[in-house]
Amino acid sequence: MDRAIFRRRAEQLVAQMTVEEAASQLLHSAPAIEWLGVPAYNWWSEALHGVARAGTATVFPQSIAMAAAFDPAFLQEEAGIIAEEARAKYNAAQAEEDRDIYKGLTLWSPNINIFRDPRWGRGHETYGEDPTLTGRLGRAFIEGLQGNAAYLKAAACAKHFAVHSGPEVLRHEFDARVTEKDLRETYLPAFETAVREAKVEAVMGAYNRVNGEPACGHERLLTKILREEWGFAGHVVSDCGAVQDFHEGHGYTRRPEESASLAVRMGCDLNCGCTYEYLLAGLREGLVTEEEIRRSAVRVFTTRYALGMFDADCPFHRIPYTALCQPEHRKAALRAAEKSMVLLKNDGILPLDRRAIKHLAVIGPNAASIKVLHANYHGDADEYVTILDGIRQAAGDEMRIFYSQGCDLFRPVDDPLCRPGRLLGEAVSTAKCADAVLLCVGLDETLEGEQGDAGNSFASGDKETLLLPGPQQMLVERVLAVGKPVVLVICSGSALDLSAYTSGVSAIVQAWYPGQYGGRALARLLFGHTDFSGRLPLTFYYDRQPLPAFTDYRMVGRTYKFITAAPWYPFGYGLSYGKGVYTDLSVEACGESLSVRVRLENRSGLDREQVTQCYARYEGEAFEKPHHHLVAFQRDALAAHQCAAVCLTVPLRALSSVLEDGSAVLLDGAYTLLVGGCQPDERSVRLTGEPPLAVRMHVSGGRVSVEGPVPCEPYRYPDQTDYAAQAG
Repeated sequence: MDRAIFRRRAEQLVAQMTVEEAASQLLHSAPAIEWLGVPAYNWWSEALHGVARAGTATVFPQSIAMAAAFDPAFLQEEAGIIAEEARAKYNAAQAEEDRDIYKGLTLWSPNINIFRDPRWGRGHETYGEDPTLTGRLGRAFIEGLQGNAAYLKAAACAKHFAVHSGPEVLRHEFDARVTEKDLRETYLPAFETAVREAKVEAVMGAYNRVNGEPACGHERLLTKILREEWGFAGHVVSDCGAVQDFHEGHGYTRRPEESASLAVRMGCDLNCGCTYEYLLAGLREGLVTEEEIRRSAVRVFTTRYALGMFDADCPFHRIPYTALCQPEHRKAALRAAEKSMVLLKNDGILPLDRRAIKHLAVIGPNAASIKVLHANYHGDADEYVTILDGIRQAAGDEMRIFYSQGCDLFRPVDDPLCRPGRLLGEAVSTAKCADAVLLCVGLDETLEGEQGDAGNSFASGDKETLLLPGPQQMLVERVLAVGKPVVLVICSGSALDLSAYTSGVSAIVQAWYPGQYGGRALARLLFGHTDFSGRLPLTFYYDRQPLPAFTDYRMVGRTYKFITAAPWYPFGYGLSYGKGVYTDLSVEACGESLSVRVRLENRSGLDREQVTQCYARYEGEAFEKPHHHLVAFQRDALAAHQCAAVCLTVPLRALSSVLEDGSAVLLDGAYTLLVGGCQPDERSVRLTGEPPLAVRMHVSGGRVSVEGPVPCEPYRYPDQTDYAAQAG
């Protein structure tokens, strides 16, 4: 894509406009300029895990589920499918002169904020808590959406820039105070990757202030860092209503004229909302210049030219409506769900034995739910397979399935008909009839999501607790009391604490919000048609475990890098039926990177996939040093009993320590590189029984020497309190 050509064409077009016409194009619902041949265009379209809010489309698992797959290559393939379907819908809408919202090619995804606090309702839109994982997955998704042709297939948008992760109820007025270390180490890296490496076309600003200034009018973030330091060449769009918040929520400005003018001056080119209707008043008052308005207009029209909107010969215009929901897209949705699910516990009951289990009870409010499949920001699939549907299809005629909803997902305070125990008796009877129970609990988008979302049952969308809603706690306890083997299936987009039931169940599966074929994928995994390979992209804390205040944006005490007590389940953790064994770790310094090689053997009779994780740990003293941090990962497919050489590249900058002033420095001293199937903490090693392999290195004056293999010394949590919940 020759961006310079598109920019020159945009400059020539905008030069012909009056300033009033140029300003009109900076609203998300941009009107037509007929005398210049510019059609109306609505910039607001969504594609978080499929084309959203625009009718029928393939519905993939929610973003947090795809993070659990640890598979950038597949995510890029998925994003390519989403772009294909977005083009098909756009082309069909254009043919009908339909220029309404959600019908465009500017897709406001991905969400690459860091999921720093398990209470955040929008965390399931992200790729988890780790900047390295988020950065690589964000890049893959962006490159899949945008493609590598002469034109953009679709325009991706990295959001929400920056330092944004709740609380939802305060987002229109909240000031996120962040240290330089945390800004550079945690909150900015994924955005830098999106800009420098993925060449993302758009960046969306956040609602909140950052260290006193509104994110959508933040000179340092939008001008100094985004454009001057990183060289961002695309356009910036505000979150919806965020510029209005300058004066109504933050009190940073007094009037809409001031807010609109400030945002454009600082480099926010496009307004999702209507505050930019006051731009011309700001121009008359001298608050913004005509040059600044035209600068933003050039940026947004560069994107429209790059999408081929004004070129009849753009090949993407020929994508037909029949490209939607093709068989290969359906297969990808199924594969995505299979890759994402995480096996947390298995005492041997899985895979389910058809010879031993002739009667299976499927119980729980999420068992027959379609809503739990699609999560938020979703399209409408032309076919859904619920968990109950999937189990029935897989069981066939040789296994009888009993079903009971068991309870409501939660108890609405204003609904007297939703009595907590009204379905419990049926659930108990169902369990008594079965040889084993599949108990499907958790949340859906009505219980965790975005503030103000019409589909959300609570005001803010954040969680007040990590425990199940009360009716579901009663259900689990009553079903466990029956005494049958129970496979606990958790559908949620975030960490829940069901530790009270760990000892009472035979297996636990984290199924997320798994997309249109979630039920089929789960059944294939439970019956052993394919192996579990997902790994947790975030820490599963105990509910009683101390956490910093939700409004505290410092990372100390948060995520796997800084927590001080063992969690329920750790970042990077997940079990499988088969076993991957690592041997022969070697590390070689090669210029500005490390070449890491390890031998991986599939010691099972199953074809399977394995996620290899590489962590670094600085052995000296440093400012707010993380316990260890992820520096590379790779997913490999291995046939039964196959061996493979896994090759990882670790940039030396990934070993850097971020100091108090925000500078990244490769400190002199000893480093340990740890490679295996989990992170090197005592909880992960105890649960898996497989400590990572380790190599010690030494850095002096920026030069790295490899000292050789050393025994793995897992991180030991200084707080040894048992925070597990107690049943009953």
